[in-house]
Amino acid sequence: MPPPFLEEIAAAFPAAENSLDPSTLTIAGKGNLPSWFEVTDLAAASMGLAGLMVARLASPTRDEVPRVTADRRLASFWFGMTLRPQGWELPPVWDPIAGDYPTKDGWIRLHTNAPHHRAAALSVLGNHNDRETLATHVAKWEADDLEAAVVAAGGCAAVMRSLEAWAAHPQGAAVLQEPLIHWQTHEGRDRLPQLAPPDRPLRGIKILDLTRVLAGPVAGRFLAAYGAELLRIDPPGWNEPGVIPEVTLGKRCAGLDLKKREDRQIFDSLLAGADVLLHGYRPDALAGLGYDADALRRLNPRLIDVCLNAYGWSGPWAGRRGFDSLVQMSSGIAAYGMEMSGADKPQPLPVQALDHATGYLMAAAVLHALQERAAAGRVISAKLSLAATAGLLSETKRAALHDGLAVETEADIDPAIEKTTWGPARRIRFPLTITGIAPVWTLPASDLRTAAPAW
Repeated sequence: MPPPFLEEIAAAFPAAENSLDPSTLTIAGKGNLPSWFEVTDLAAASMGLAGLMVARLASPTRDEVPRVTADRRLASFWFGMTLRPQGWELPPVWDPIAGDYPTKDGWIRLHTNAPHHRAAALSVLGNHNDRETLATHVAKWEADDLEAAVVAAGGCAAVMRSLEAWAAHPQGAAVLQEPLIHWQTHEGRDRLPQLAPPDRPLRGIKILDLTRVLAGPVAGRFLAAYGAELLRIDPPGWNEPGVIPEVTLGKRCAGLDLKKREDRQIFDSLLAGADVLLHGYRPDALAGLGYDADALRRLNPRLIDVCLNAYGWSGPWAGRRGFDSLVQMSSGIAAYGMEMSGADKPQPLPVQALDHATGYLMAAAVLHALQERAAAGRVISAKLSLAATAGLLSETKRAALHDGLAVETEADIDPAIEKTTWGPARRIRFPLTITGIAPVWTLPASDLRTAAPAW
């Protein structure tokens, strides 16, 4: 019997000339994250499927396909923070005023980690620097009205809805009709066989990463482990220091301003040389910068385009800004946790599982597309969303809370020292074992805009 989630996830991938064999995946380890949903099963399955795609790419003839083992305990840890600083501390993950607030008629979450999102929320609520003062102003609003006002101001907010309310909501209903992954296939000019050695199956693959946090960077981090060259591009001024050390492992990080002519010329040359484009822009955002699908294909007909958004690709919220914690509120996950635990406030997942699972699905989509391009010359685009992943997880709601994992021990941490920009660190041991293919990150985590924007 295949591991939970694996069949549903595998079914989201089109049949390939070298089909996927779920029987070559073994789930090891014990325990579950403390959740009202099967979060650990999702962690093991999404990482395991990405591992299967690596094995398939490394063995295009199907001779001695490498076996894959995913450790569910370590996969659970990798759905959280893997970095363990040695002699220094990470900045806080959350902005001081980000979080859940009671309103007149329910709960709302404000996401204020990005300075412009914080400014948008405060433009509606007033310039308050502490949660207590801000809470008194939030409490004067009805939840739907405040959500609409913050979103209209360019900010990020989400009302807590139940699973049933989300299913009846126009956006929830739209996402329910969407596939887990949207695919589009373009006929390429010719096949581009993989010439990499079997133990580094992505060597020579260039990936241009325009994603921020967390799903897209997780995908790029995974692909870098197996030999891909990752170049991350960020706009001027953007940063989220609490998570950058976590997700820039294996990447060079550069900066460009696509509103400047000279930077656009550099970006065009990077696109022309890339194999894969990863991005997390809302629908039409890249097009607004002059890089719609047709423009991308003119610059590079062999470019594989894999992207995600928060709330899905159809429905009234398809263009809405969003993050994992907001989608948990909208989709009923936080409300179900609150109801089942008898808590007096929203109860989200113990990790940002929507981000991480979607990230590994993005990585798997890239690997599938590379295999198809190598075997048949087909160039593939894939679109994913946090809301679709939330729908998959929501189907596993439980009547009892999982007990949780055993406490992390020294044995769970890789002894190797990673010389990050911020200081030495170690990582939780990687959950995947692929016969003959070891994960190797040749670059430590680095700060943003520290490298040249060049291949």
